[in-house]
Amino acid sequence: MTPDATFDFRASARRTLTLEQQALNELIDKLDVSFDHACRTLLECSGRIIVTGMGKSGHIARKMAATFASTGSPAFYLHPGEASHGDLGMVTAGDVVIALSNSGETQEITGLIALFKRLGAPLISLTGRPHSTLARYSDVHIDTGVSREACPHDLAPTSSTTAALAMGDALALALLEARGFSPEDFALSHPGGTLGKRLLLRVSDLMHGGERLPCVPAGSPLRVALLEMTRKGMGFTCVVDEHQHLVGVYTDGDLRRTLDQRGDFDLLKVDDVMTRGGKTTTPDMLAAEAVRIMEDNMITALAVVEAGRPIGALHMHDLLRSGVI
Repeated sequence: MTPDATFDFRASARRTLTLEQQALNELIDKLDVSFDHACRTLLECSGRIIVTGMGKSGHIARKMAATFASTGSPAFYLHPGEASHGDLGMVTAGDVVIALSNSGETQEITGLIALFKRLGAPLISLTGRPHSTLARYSDVHIDTGVSREACPHDLAPTSSTTAALAMGDALALALLEARGFSPEDFALSHPGGTLGKRLLLRVSDLMHGGERLPCVPAGSPLRVALLEMTRKGMGFTCVVDEHQHLVGVYTDGDLRRTLDQRGDFDLLKVDDVMTRGGKTTTPDMLAAEAVRIMEDNMITALAVVEAGRPIGALHMHDLLRSGVI
């Protein structure tokens, strides 16, 4: 078969994406009390959520199980073909089974219905046919049917698998919200890579304290503040009062403004040209939140303050090195 050299690939893509978008809109309209029943059944699960599906639905089921597991609902994928050859032993009465089949008649799935019933595991099905065998014998059925596949021949599972995938996400995130699952909880199952770092690292893990904290007393000559900034290499210095409370910061940006606006450089005190208060963070703040403060204010460093006193300094370079950004 010779490809058409004039074929419009983007037009094909637009058609596919439009049809799949329509399928998702149809899915929203179909949401009913069955979704509530499914969520309650899953929340009451004392064991694990077991997701099963064959072929393309099996790939979606694997992803669905992974999403449940990473959002606070212990889950795994069960291959329906292997289930009847010993893997069914992984299912217990405390588990809940989610079965995916667009037709609702997939033999490898329907052949397990009686076994799930015998084990006492509640069965939730996602099908495109509410009157199918799987739908009729399920404890809860969610209709994920689509008007047509995105495939131009209406054959290859496309819109239907997109709908099933989206419904799986909807179930997982509804459970996440109902449980009050927090970013910290999420981080426990994602300790590796950038995601784990963004969620687990706090300012106290990255800040420079002790002798590395740039700090000068209020009333210091500006030259003293500049020397402190140069020595510590943080791009700013804290300015503190007699009680060691932060009264302001002097930054590289302040220096540029001083050079541009003031002619009495040698006579200046740091108090005359510092930024009073300044942007700060706390040691227990998530490093990702500190990034947002820097980005929102277009700055590259923050004073770390506790009980009004600076105890450390955090620079954008520290966040880059740690992988937070």
